[in-house]
Amino acid sequence: MAHTARPLTDDDRWSFNGGTHTSIYDVLGSHVDGDGTIFRVWAPAARRVEVVGDFNGWTDGWALNPDTSGIWSGRIPNVGPGDTYKYRIVPADGGLPHDKADPIGFRSEEPPRTASVVWNLDYEWGDADWMSDRGSRNTLDAPISIYEVHLGSWRYEPGGYRAIAHQLADYVKEMGFTHVELLPVMEHPFYGSWGYQCTGYFAPTARYGTPQDLMYLIDHLHQNDIGVILDWVPSHFPKDGHGLSWFDGTHLYEHADPKVGYHPDWDSLIFNYDRYEVRSFLLSSALFWLDKYHADGIRVDAVASMLYRDYSRNEGEWIPNEFGGRENLGAISFLKLVNRAAYARHPDIQMYAEESTAFPMVTHPTDYGGLGFGQKWDMGWMNDTLAYIEKDPVHRSFHHSELSFRMVYAFNENFTLPLSHDEVVHGKGSLLGKQPGDRWQQFAGLRLLLAYQWAQPGKKLLFMGGEFAVSQEWNHETELDWNLRQFDEHAGVSRWVTDLNALMKATPALHQQDSESSGFQWVIGDDAANSVFAFIRHGREGSPLLFVANFTPVPREGYRLGVPQAGTWIEALNGDDLRYGGSGVLNQGPIASQEEPSHGFGNSIEIKVPPLTGVFLTLS
Repeated sequence: MAHTARPLTDDDRWSFNGGTHTSIYDVLGSHVDGDGTIFRVWAPAARRVEVVGDFNGWTDGWALNPDTSGIWSGRIPNVGPGDTYKYRIVPADGGLPHDKADPIGFRSEEPPRTASVVWNLDYEWGDADWMSDRGSRNTLDAPISIYEVHLGSWRYEPGGYRAIAHQLADYVKEMGFTHVELLPVMEHPFYGSWGYQCTGYFAPTARYGTPQDLMYLIDHLHQNDIGVILDWVPSHFPKDGHGLSWFDGTHLYEHADPKVGYHPDWDSLIFNYDRYEVRSFLLSSALFWLDKYHADGIRVDAVASMLYRDYSRNEGEWIPNEFGGRENLGAISFLKLVNRAAYARHPDIQMYAEESTAFPMVTHPTDYGGLGFGQKWDMGWMNDTLAYIEKDPVHRSFHHSELSFRMVYAFNENFTLPLSHDEVVHGKGSLLGKQPGDRWQQFAGLRLLLAYQWAQPGKKLLFMGGEFAVSQEWNHETELDWNLRQFDEHAGVSRWVTDLNALMKATPALHQQDSESSGFQWVIGDDAANSVFAFIRHGREGSPLLFVANFTPVPREGYRLGVPQAGTWIEALNGDDLRYGGSGVLNQGPIASQEEPSHGFGNSIEIKVPPLTGVFLTLS
């Protein structure tokens, strides 16, 4: 196919310089043009810009021409797909020339090599059915359970993206997850950053193949009715010499003052969100993965670090904003801009915020003063819940409110409940390892944790390995220990997660009103002595669901619970079932309600509450 590069227009220059260009990748970067390639790069402070690559021996650079917008352009004949290149920047201050990868390159060399690669993004998609209906899969009332995956350590598979696609799709379908979330697949020089130290904001990592290979993975997941969320990192970038730092001999992408432009936690640089061209760059990056890779959502990493100028800084280490406050007004404005643009172009996707503070209205529309995200990770739920379950059951009665507290704020935002990669690294242990007690209690405790997560209002996210109770914390250098699935205890957890997903999908009460207070009703929130919780989930249609959780290893016989409707109740799921590895304390057969008031309800039932177990009951 002959390619003709799109011209750079005055409108492009105006919107790029004005901070509103949403598709700058159409004109900047390298674009095949007939028998040659057009190169364009933004470097306003450079004295000279050349293109060097394997086609000219990396020595005799091909000079580009500047324009008034700060963009340098030129066409090089006999250069095409597969040719590697960098921009040789000669700073205006007389500094030494330095070679930079293309900020908007579509493909990179496989690390540790760092050059960009001329490439086309032609691909014949086969996911039209998914794309036409995906809006119904991403809405606030849809059943959503997300399987978070690091491609390099999920399961080793020669063949990269394309080979992983088949194994991953088959496994996710088997387990019943609705979406996959990929830790950043954008190119990153340091593998141990898991993709969070990104240099290729428009290039998927070449570790697993070409751009088309990643498209194939997403396409294949879509054809198997699985959504794909991509992790995206606009909060900071690494200082690697070939990357964005000091790009044209000035602090072009980053703030010059380290009190604003340096991340002490990650030894990285912070984007200058007040610079319009940087906004256009990041805005176009987010839209790029939605436009060209058919992503169904973007999870924005480390939003809290963007919102606050004093994030992880001591007194005197940060600069207040123009009004004397701690908020990063440029970042706030940018986040609103990117969410508006994403939903305007793709109203059927979802934008997720990893935001760990009480910043107001993260998931409220920008027209009403919100940041405009669709979903926010509930980090408070995660921290409180893990702090609670790590305590010995004998002490849990003194910490009862750590679990009940969430309902004070549960409907202030649209929440996703995450048990993510961050909770199983750096000495934190696996989800299984966090559980106190003997081995049986540990597995029961993990099943209970997952039951509680699936029962709570909010969408679900679980990092790979948690679904079959990996024993060790995550190590990005090795694949998951899949051999564990042959053992009954681990297989039992896997069956439990599969059945939780199936119940969530089949039960409107477990997903339709995740973000509405009318979807939740306490039955028992104050039984600290027994460490028992019980609540009702309501859908807009169908019967209510009663969830009961016992956070001690002591079974509770003859436990009375108020119910919102008279009738016959049955167990839909019981984590103590022998098939999951439980002890077999079940409520077999129908449970007829009685006209005996309890917990504010006119009717009640009496059940056995198994040890360290979550029980789901529905009307028959």
